[in-house]
Amino acid sequence: QVQLVESGGGSVQAGGSLRLSCVASGYTISAYCMGWFRQAPGKEGEGVATINTIGSEDYADSVKGRFTISKDSAKNTLYLQMNSLEPEDTDMYYCATDLSVYCKSGPPSRYHFQGQGTQVTVSS
Repeated sequence: QVQLVESGGGSVQAGGSLRLSCVASGYTISAYCMGWFRQAPGKEGEGVATINTIGSEDYADSVKGRFTISKDSAKNTLYLQMNSLEPEDTDMYYCATDLSVYCKSGPPSRYHFQGQGTQVTVSS
């Protein structure tokens, strides 16, 4: 059974940093594309970043140069390092996968499997 559990969200001031973590169980993250997307209740989601099986990364233009996606296969954990945070980054952040070896371009904002989310709030 696929399970994704995010943590690391919180409230920070603009310019600050947060590191989100996502512990996966039920499968091995190194074998599949993994991603992060963000979404507020009642709004369209926005793909944030993906990382494929060989570690190639893709980012939304809005976060490029500020966010870094990474993974620790030994811990079966996905990360999102977020620097230079802006109020526009305020959202619920989700870790997700389609259990596919290929990452969709975009990055995508919809996946077959996602965690419960972790809230990020950035104040000006």
